[in-house]
Amino acid sequence: MKDTQTEFQKLMEEGQYLNIPKVGDVVTGKIVGSGRREIRIDLNGIATGVVRGRELFTGGTEVGDMKAGSDVEATVIELENENGEMELSFRFAGQKKAWEELRRLFTTGETFDVKILEANKGGLIVAVQNITGFLPVSQLSPEHYPRVSGGDKNKILEKLRSYVGSKMNVRVIDVSEGEEKMIVSEKTVWEDTQKNVISKFGVGDVIEGEVTAVADFGAFVKFDSLEGLVHISEIAWQRIDHPRDLLKIGQTVKAEIIGIEGSKIFLSMKKLIQDPWAGVAEKYRIGEMVEGTVLKVNPFGLFVELDAEIHGLAHVSELSDKPVTDVTQIAKPGDVMSFKIVSIEPKEHRLGLSLKTKSEPATVEQAVE
Repeated sequence: MKDTQTEFQKLMEEGQYLNIPKVGDVVTGKIVGSGRREIRIDLNGIATGVVRGRELFTGGTEVGDMKAGSDVEATVIELENENGEMELSFRFAGQKKAWEELRRLFTTGETFDVKILEANKGGLIVAVQNITGFLPVSQLSPEHYPRVSGGDKNKILEKLRSYVGSKMNVRVIDVSEGEEKMIVSEKTVWEDTQKNVISKFGVGDVIEGEVTAVADFGAFVKFDSLEGLVHISEIAWQRIDHPRDLLKIGQTVKAEIIGIEGSKIFLSMKKLIQDPWAGVAEKYRIGEMVEGTVLKVNPFGLFVELDAEIHGLAHVSELSDKPVTDVTQIAKPGDVMSFKIVSIEPKEHRLGLSLKTKSEPATVEQAVE
């Protein structure tokens, strides 16, 4: 009898006889009583649990509408409190359910709205199922991506902060409860919505749209709910220092589609304009003296405008018969000077100029496309 009693006590201690839950388990029970600051739950006759204080809160909302007889779920946070009751939490149970839902959303790829809570230089802090997550800048749609000239981090942060309090439609792209990590993307949702529209267009198509943003590297043009990029090298045939020299936000332009990569569309404005270098041989010849305006002064030479379409370069080695240590001593932007044409390369869009009094014979043959 003694051995039997000892075995029974062992089963009770291990919780095997009554299947007593452990700390961290999610249990189901029935509410048997509630007060202003606590709810008592019968755990299928095994024990009585109590949820009180901050553990009544889940997702910032107090559980005050639960009535006696209602079935609820809670997480065990203490096996026995000072009153001999099991201490439970709605808060932890809610988080566990939230992570399960996030894993489901990740698996299915469903989209949903999130509220933007905060912003930092890397992206946006969002709330999903009472779990905070991260929306990186790189995962924002073109509409919300902060296109800041020069990449000024303070201006980028200012733009991101303007989204705090708003909602965005996103998809979970990474989730890990163990690491408490959840990353969402607005960009992938936008890409999906664009697929059907993009399929209507192909390389070579000419579009007309509105300039929506101007950055150091180019300009964005919106057309038929899509948006494409005109790289700075595709805006004009002549060299330009910044896209804003020729384009401004709100301006209507025409461009040709030169590439489509997934949701990315690449455009060219200069392809719709005849290449002025094709007829450069009719305007200029090697050995000819021409007048030009210095546009820019660099350590390696002078960029010179011969006309609105043709620009040339006077290399530092062609600025004087003597070695030049400081190009700024030779000319400054805006100076109008006489140059000798020493090379013309239409296919490469290059024209060489010289200020030397005794220029050597040109080594590059004049060619016409």
